Amino acid sequence: MPADCIPFRETNYFSSLICDYLDEKNEINSFYNRFPNLENFKAQIEEKQNSFTSDTRTVLVKSLKNQYKSINASEATRSNINLLNDADTFTITTGHQLNLFTGPLYFFYKIVSTINLCKELKMKYPNQNFVPIYWMATEDHDFDEINYFNFRGQKVQWNRAASGAVGELNLNGLETVFEVFANQLNSTTNAEDLKQLFENAYLKHGNLTYAMQYLVNELFSDYGLVIVDGNDSELKQLFIPYIEDELVNQTSFENVTQANTKLNNLDGNYKIQVNPREINLFYITKDLRERIIEIEGVFKVKNTNIIWSKSEILKEVADFPERFSPNVIMRPLYQEIILPNLCYIGGGGELAYWLQLKSNFEAQNVVFPMLLLRNSVVLITDKQKEKLQKLEISVKDLFLKQNDLKTKVTKRISEINIDFSSQKATLEKQFKGLYQLAEQTDKSFRGAVAAQERKQIKGLENLEKRLLKAEKRKLSDYLERIVELQNDLFPGQSLQERNMNFSEFYLEYGDELIPKLILDLKPLKGEFLVLSI
Repeated sequence: MPADCIPFRETNYFSSLICDYLDEKNEINSFYNRFPNLENFKAQIEEKQNSFTSDTRTVLVKSLKNQYKSINASEATRSNINLLNDADTFTITTGHQLNLFTGPLYFFYKIVSTINLCKELKMKYPNQNFVPIYWMATEDHDFDEINYFNFRGQKVQWNRAASGAVGELNLNGLETVFEVFANQLNSTTNAEDLKQLFENAYLKHGNLTYAMQYLVNELFSDYGLVIVDGNDSELKQLFIPYIEDELVNQTSFENVTQANTKLNNLDGNYKIQVNPREINLFYITKDLRERIIEIEGVFKVKNTNIIWSKSEILKEVADFPERFSPNVIMRPLYQEIILPNLCYIGGGGELAYWLQLKSNFEAQNVVFPMLLLRNSVVLITDKQKEKLQKLEISVKDLFLKQNDLKTKVTKRISEINIDFSSQKATLEKQFKGLYQLAEQTDKSFRGAVAAQERKQIKGLENLEKRLLKAEKRKLSDYLERIVELQNDLFPGQSLQERNMNFSEFYLEYGDELIPKLILDLKPLKGEFLVLSI
């Protein structure tokens, strides 16, 4: 797949915080540990190795083997699980929600970035082993965010009532979803494979966690990917001291609040992604996932009658740690405690909230991972590339907002000069003489000159807009073809990867799709990729 690259900043789809992070701006250096380049991994490996115990590795491997009991994993994956016992083995981790049928395309880019970074690290550091991890967000509860995927511009949606952690949801109603989806597919080999994949995942498993385990394993097991379910009683045992600290000392609230204040005071006009609560834990049991709150020494589960004293809730933690679920503030801490992890790979929004967490990691004496922006990709077919060439526009032009795109193209191809800059410059020159004359009289005359200048400049701008509008009408057929192409590649005037599902491309490319991505995605390159397929 031939590839073109566009700097993330020039796409206009990434926040100033993420762009400044990628540029390694000095003012945000204190919010991360090390910038992700191959050389910096040496120190990260040493720091993590010195802090991660063999006992933790033993628990991790035992839990993973238990989680994989009913999964037909590849030899590569099983070997990677065993390697985690070795003090020279480390992980690279990405995570995502349990979106129906993987949800948006970028799910694939996250995992491929993770797999490919492990390969690059092995080449650079042959004495160490690197295991790609997909962390399933089984404890999330926002069902509306995950209960659909887009196919050919339409939602394929799973409608049902839901409560509690999404990973524990049974799969009632997905037979209907399967029928709706299958009816939109033809009978080609790739279409039949898609139907079988959906059916095996969602109609033959007991809950959403098991369905997602199966699905991701089927897609990526050949590359040694290890899937982790953090909603695990043995892994939660390792988290007990941090749960206790969160309940009693509310350490994360204090540290993340201070970090947010520091970010707010910088000149970058950065958006705060998440705000901490006093207690950043949920209580989860069957069909229940609610916040834990503390009022005057009494601990409560919101919207329930469950209450504890301090000693009672600490006993509950000791006896049933699996019932305590970290929120977005605490989940990264939990992940880094149980994994020998070097780097987290995520999207722009994820990295933005990770950048708020470093001070809390330091307070907890937990190594903060390196943060890598996942690969972002626009997949473009040969036919679409031909259209670009005929229309004499670049893919980079298509990243513009639609009206800006039409304006740029109109000004470029119009036989009339729509830019009135020279006329404005002439007008300003003429008024310069009037201002000199005004200096010789009273202030009221200078005000009249200024008002007249503004009026005439505005008049020129209005004429420029009218001329542009007229030219757009004249070129409407040509512009419509450009808009149609942009809508194909940027559905909903947003990034392709945030809207489309892998199934549309799998129909065309089948089992070749993932190998093509593995071949071309370079996780450390740090640019937006345009891939011809």
